[in-house]
Amino acid sequence: MSVEESIRAKLTGEFSPAHLFIRNDSSKHAHHAAMVAQGGGNGETHFFVELVSDAFAGKTHIARHRAVNALLAPEFERGLHALSLRLKTPAEVAKEQQGCCSSQA
Repeated sequence: MSVEESIRAKLTGEFSPAHLFIRNDSSKHAHHAAMVAQGGGNGETHFFVELVSDAFAGKTHIARHRAVNALLAPEFERGLHALSLRLKTPAEVAKEQQGCCSSQA
């Protein structure tokens, strides 16, 4: 199983997301010293994750990030280097969309 597949399976199982988007950004970082030292890494070192879940309700942004990072600790041991996380509840997304569109009336 690839790192991306493992991330998707774990996040889906733990957070039952209303929305999950994962983008592999590893190619943007292949020139970094740490990646060059690893021979370019395995091609799965940097990811952007957008996750919307009711499981984040009542949790601070830091608590959300900690929960995701703890869940994905084995992937960090396998060579995952960095995650860029956007973690929201469905209510937060709805509020953002409402604020976005109501000012355009």
